[in-house]
Amino acid sequence: MTRIQKTVFVLVALVAVVLGLTVHRVLNGERQADPTQLLDAGIVLLPQSRTLPALEMVDQNGEKVVVDQLKDKWSLLFFGYTFCPDICPTTLAQMRELKGLLPQQARDNLRVVLVSVDPNRDTPQQMKQYLGYFDPDFVGITGDLPTLQKLANAVSIPFIPADTSKENYTVDHSGNLVILGPDGTQRGFIRSPLNNQKLKEQLPGLVAPKG
Repeated sequence: MTRIQKTVFVLVALVAVVLGLTVHRVLNGERQADPTQLLDAGIVLLPQSRTLPALEMVDQNGEKVVVDQLKDKWSLLFFGYTFCPDICPTTLAQMRELKGLLPQQARDNLRVVLVSVDPNRDTPQQMKQYLGYFDPDFVGITGDLPTLQKLANAVSIPFIPADTSKENYTVDHSGNLVILGPDGTQRGFIRSPLNNQKLKEQLPGLVAPKG
């Protein structure tokens, strides 16, 4: 076999391997994420996953939650609070709508978590009642202010603690969502405002369990 024939043979073999992998992905429902389309949908993936600190918090049922143990599903974390007058109810309504737009497999593998940055007012009972207006499957967690600040800093979602001495105080916070993988590490962000029509096209390929 000549050098040219060998080169052609290697190239043909490589093409066959690539085509085979592509067919395998298509047949198994695995889609290759297009970085440009992800960014257009507001999804920003980190170059390396980020480990969360082992912070102990409490959920809407009054049960202990360790944030680095949010595993087995993909999670979308939204930092907000139940007395928020605008961005929080709007975002939670959008997330409820988004869940309904996703295929069943992706929906079953996705957890929505409200991280309350208003522990002064957001008791477990208050969070549970509030989240029930949107989706009873939504999870609420909170903790003391130092714990919340450690978590916010760890995932790069800042908020400004409120002056709780003022009546009807508000809390300044980000509208971005944090993406956690099923291993409990941070994988990226979803920028606000949410675009559900674009997210419904891009999220399934990210969060659907791989067979």
